Amino acid sequence: MPLPGSDSVGEAARARLDEVIHSPVRLSVVAALAATQEAEFAAVRDAVQISDSVLSKAVSVLEDAGYVHVRKGYVGKRPRTWLSLTRLGGEALQAHVAALRAIAGG
Repeated sequence: MPLPGSDSVGEAARARLDEVIHSPVRLSVVAALAATQEAEFAAVRDAVQISDSVLSKAVSVLEDAGYVHVRKGYVGKRPRTWLSLTRLGGEALQAHVAALRAIAGG
């Protein structure tokens, strides 16, 4: 009896995994942004429970891929950064989750 996910369906699903989103930190960031229109950098950092530098690196990769939009501005005299998921990022997340479900047999 073959193991679940060991057939060509599992292989096809693995091929659909998005390497940009597959990282646990980046997947967490994209998932957090999918739940909102826009979020302040610090709110995403706290939701994902990572440091500023780890979030900054993840956002750079996601922005380069076109998955996250970064908006900078000020609140009073304090600089702020807001993040939002792009349409492409939302589509990539949905496809990635579908591939994970296919691999898991669901």
